[in-house]
Amino acid sequence: MRSVYIIGSKGIPAKYGGFETFVEKLTENRKNKGIKYYVACTRENSSKSNIATSVFEHNEATCFNIDVPNIGPAKAIVYDITALKQAIRMSKENGDINPIFYILACRIGPFISKYRREIHQMGGQLFVNPDGHEWLREKWSPLVRRYWKISESLMVKHADLLICDSKNIENYIQTAYSKYSPQTTYIAYGTDLEKSRLTAASKIVRDWFNEKKIIENGYYLVVGRFVPENNYETMIREFMKSNSKKDFVLVTNVEQNSFYEKLKKETGFDQDKRIKFVGTVYDQELLKYIRENAFAYFHGHEVGGTNPSLLEAMASTKLNLLLDVGFNREVGENGAIYWKKDNLSQIIDESENLSHNQIDEMDKLSTKRVSEDFSWEFIVDEYERLFKGNIK
Repeated sequence: MRSVYIIGSKGIPAKYGGFETFVEKLTENRKNKGIKYYVACTRENSSKSNIATSVFEHNEATCFNIDVPNIGPAKAIVYDITALKQAIRMSKENGDINPIFYILACRIGPFISKYRREIHQMGGQLFVNPDGHEWLREKWSPLVRRYWKISESLMVKHADLLICDSKNIENYIQTAYSKYSPQTTYIAYGTDLEKSRLTAASKIVRDWFNEKKIIENGYYLVVGRFVPENNYETMIREFMKSNSKKDFVLVTNVEQNSFYEKLKKETGFDQDKRIKFVGTVYDQELLKYIRENAFAYFHGHEVGGTNPSLLEAMASTKLNLLLDVGFNREVGENGAIYWKKDNLSQIIDESENLSHNQIDEMDKLSTKRVSEDFSWEFIVDEYERLFKGNIK
């Protein structure tokens, strides 16, 4: 039995984003009974599923709750360290042979060497998912960004293996940290390929579309966090410049968001009736239906690896218009149309002149792309092969 301890997600049952969904799918789709998963969870995440016990089972994984005070940006660091200490303690109690400790993201670099030594003394290994370029995110202060960069370099230095969910990230790790001769492998993020169970006649669908004053195939869509590095400003400005008669629907949370207020002031988008901020959509079947019935999907992410919202759009939306950066081209390949920051309005106008056949062809290419390389079944197989392989 190979024990794998997963640290760095908020936990399962998944109530959040990328890493949480990954851990949910990894445990839910486990085929190899020779792997036993242990998952660190935040107390906050567990309470959303009305779980109060400190240790519980979910998807046949043993989950353990970690309590961390709310101390700002340092909260995630304290959480990861506390979770790792607890995982090492549990592994020793279990008498694990060659356990794997898989840390998601590079938050605890300055502290990792001590724990790596302890893991090696147990005959275990330290695996790390480097995630995206956290140190480039504009939401962080210069000091915090400096910390993330140092932390990343130390996690790379001490990891036995770095599992990159993007070939661009793997290339970056190999190039930027060549002095450490990092051991890396590439396993992508996965996505759900099933169509929404809802139909045009479903009450939840009609209520939502009527309330938002939106019609099927009559809108461009974006789903994601409302942060500067996702290029919302470019998308909004360029859409306002376009001749489109369709709406631009933004599924995102902008409550108490200073970036939203700043953009409203600078662009005057609230004067453009086509631009519709519709809040978040928590019902996954409804969100899938909204994706499937968009005219096109915008993806402006510039920082990070294989982005979950892009994979979901590629699987669901007929036409995908992606910012032309390496991460997005790697995923989209020939199943998407690419835009630069200064020509999106032109791409929008050109997209509306595409024939039904051309759009159908793009739809087929994007769906083929994700089904071949990004299905959860395929991704879980890759992980199980890695975890059970002769890696010592």
